[in-house]
Amino acid sequence: MTLDSGAERAAQRPRRGDYGLWSVGVFVALAFVLAWLVALPLWLSDGLASPWFPVVSIAMMMTPTIAALVVVFFVEPSQRKAATLGIWPLRPVRRFVGYAVLGIFVSIALVLVALPVGALFGVYPADFVNFSAFQQTLDEQSGGAELPLPIGVLIAIQLITIPAAALLNVIPALGEELGWRGWLLPKLMPLGTLWALLISGVIWGLWHAPLILLGYNYPSAPGWLGVTAMVIMCILVGAVFSWLRLRSGSVWPPALAHAAFNGAGGSYLLFAMAGEHIDTTQATILGWSGWIVPFALVVLLVATGQFTPRGTRTTGADAQEDVRN
Repeated sequence: MTLDSGAERAAQRPRRGDYGLWSVGVFVALAFVLAWLVALPLWLSDGLASPWFPVVSIAMMMTPTIAALVVVFFVEPSQRKAATLGIWPLRPVRRFVGYAVLGIFVSIALVLVALPVGALFGVYPADFVNFSAFQQTLDEQSGGAELPLPIGVLIAIQLITIPAAALLNVIPALGEELGWRGWLLPKLMPLGTLWALLISGVIWGLWHAPLILLGYNYPSAPGWLGVTAMVIMCILVGAVFSWLRLRSGSVWPPALAHAAFNGAGGSYLLFAMAGEHIDTTQATILGWSGWIVPFALVVLLVATGQFTPRGTRTTGADAQEDVRN
């Protein structure tokens, strides 16, 4: 009688795979529904021209974290919630700091290198000598007054401040990363690394639809093309962020990388030719020419086994570092 009852109870429990699929479904549904609800005021008013856009965009970045917290507290409770989300522990210290710094500068490099690549293919109207578009912007803002510093120095200052901006903007970026790379990516890893990278990237890209369909990032493209381009970009850049998450064991390096990526995103305006239209489906990190370098980097990382999660291959120096820290 007791054995039969135990067997019946065991049979009624959801299998591990089903449970994981259910929690992923809840997470994705919550993140998407909340994103659309947060963006709804823009759809009911002036779109991206609404004065509420900055507030809405930051609030929308929090929705993946809300979805992840609901899952780890209520849907699939975890006793080690901080570890499940990758918030803690921050060790080994040297590995953590190394990947955090690497994440910031790799993200900035990917955004910047997309510009000469786009210029090489003739899709980015570059002016790397006179910086005419930036000069035009400064002239409009100053009323034609003489600049206090040479324009090259002003551009250098803009670029130098991006890493510092990443530190300041890490909290909004963490709002996304706790969901995408903190919780979702490790949950998908049993499917295999490539599937986890692909699925998480597609989900991340589609989640942007409430803003992309209003013209965000791709103002001159039809909605379907903008969303498609955003999905492809998120697969590639998301794979780089995923590498940081898996190798560091922490969500903080991809959050810093995400913050640096956002901070560097407008740098294409510094090096553009004045008066020229920039098609972001073709140029910048958002367009196909900007995907070439991230794609090559992801291929290199896959080929060299760099997506192996920390702790599954700790030998030699890595193991000694784990013990010391």
